[in-house]
Amino acid sequence: MNTSNIDTAFFGHPRGLSTLFFTETWERFSYYGMRAILLFYMYYAVSKGGLGINQTIAASIMAIYGSMVYLSSVVGGWLADRLWGARRTVLYGGILIMFGHIALSLPFAKGALFASIGLIVVGTGLLKPNISDMVGGLYSETDRRRDAGFSIYLFGINLGAAIAPWAVPWAASGFGFHLFGNQTNFHAGFSLAAFGMFCGLVQYVLDGKKYLSKDSLYPNDPLTEQRTPIIAKSLLVIGTFIVLLLILAAFNQLTITNLITIITIIAIALPLYYFIWMLNSKKVTLVEKKRVIAYIPLFISAVIFWIIDESGSVVLALFAEQRTILHLGSWHFTAANFQTLNPLFMMLLTPLFATLWDHLKKRPSAPVMFVAALVFAGLSYAFMALPGLIYGTTAGRVSPFWLVGSWFIVELGEVSLSPVGLSITSHLAPQAFKSQMMSMYFLADAAGQAVNAQIVKFYSSATEVPYFLTIGAISIGVGIILLFFAKPINRLITRTTN
Repeated sequence: MNTSNIDTAFFGHPRGLSTLFFTETWERFSYYGMRAILLFYMYYAVSKGGLGINQTIAASIMAIYGSMVYLSSVVGGWLADRLWGARRTVLYGGILIMFGHIALSLPFAKGALFASIGLIVVGTGLLKPNISDMVGGLYSETDRRRDAGFSIYLFGINLGAAIAPWAVPWAASGFGFHLFGNQTNFHAGFSLAAFGMFCGLVQYVLDGKKYLSKDSLYPNDPLTEQRTPIIAKSLLVIGTFIVLLLILAAFNQLTITNLITIITIIAIALPLYYFIWMLNSKKVTLVEKKRVIAYIPLFISAVIFWIIDESGSVVLALFAEQRTILHLGSWHFTAANFQTLNPLFMMLLTPLFATLWDHLKKRPSAPVMFVAALVFAGLSYAFMALPGLIYGTTAGRVSPFWLVGSWFIVELGEVSLSPVGLSITSHLAPQAFKSQMMSMYFLADAAGQAVNAQIVKFYSSATEVPYFLTIGAISIGVGIILLFFAKPINRLITRTTN
């Protein structure tokens, strides 16, 4: 390799990494800033600046929103690979995301809310999987800087996500000057989120022309076959969904709750369809089918983990608002500020765990890492049951350190699962289903959040103890079961011959 021609302009990495780093920092700033206050905007009374939606329905919407974001990433990856190329797909996605936040910043009530959800779901689906792919495209196959480059990129993601839950609620409160009296102006907060995405787009367009690979302008696997069958299948799916909605409307059943249920079924059925498809495909060898079978318990484990990990913006947000003391001495903060804990702990724990793995003579197997993630997740929920058990659920507010401790524990699980999750998914993917199999990792998150949309209906301050203990116990129980099967699963993973 001729080292004199290697681009090292950004901390020893290609200058294009800076472009993608800051684009994603701003995009995550906009998304996590919006997410930090959206639940409260939905269920706060109109007199407090909210929409006055029933709290249970608002929590379900919040969970299914996250599920739809991951579901749409499957379509976003296909469009980039077959039609538009990664760079243009990311641009289109960023524009839709910005308009989604702009919609929320306007005082058009529930109409703006649902328009925003649609725009941001589609936009994030276009942007999220493809900007990550572009990071990999900055390096050759033999470039040893690749892993470090992804680490820097992930730091940018967490940086934007950590700052947003402070900046956006601050804007919604009047930038510290009480500009809106005692009322929360959520629209001001959403405006800041829109501005963040605008900054990311400016960075992306101006820098991208200079520093991103021209290969990213073209699809990796351009569509050469006839488009008519693909268009026909797409129209059939869309038409079927529309007919279903019309049937519901005809029987006066076209409600938010029923729509959430339909999306939940889709989020669970889609990965099931993928598994059946791969296991019955003639393109998949016997060895590959055994590896897919080995992946099934890991996939189910990931779904259960994400049920707990992704509850931060739903159940834990409600706990923060309703059951937590929102000050330490003279320092006052908001319930939305707690959303910073997830990315903050990820930034702190990831390098520590990476160092630990480097110093271990024998790294734990993938199934064991999934077991650890499930146990940590379950313990984080068991920890959240303690204040209710100790003080009761009607005794008032409790220390914010309960939430801090719970988030710390579950993030121990995420740093155990996340690094190995994508790696093992890629390793077990059948050759004919490489791209589809990678989508499965994101579909686990989608399925987990879809399940959350249903079970969150059972959460309230009065039921918090059994809620946390039941789900926590299920997570730990599944982890223990997985541990008993870890060795046979690992044998299937490592098998290379019939």
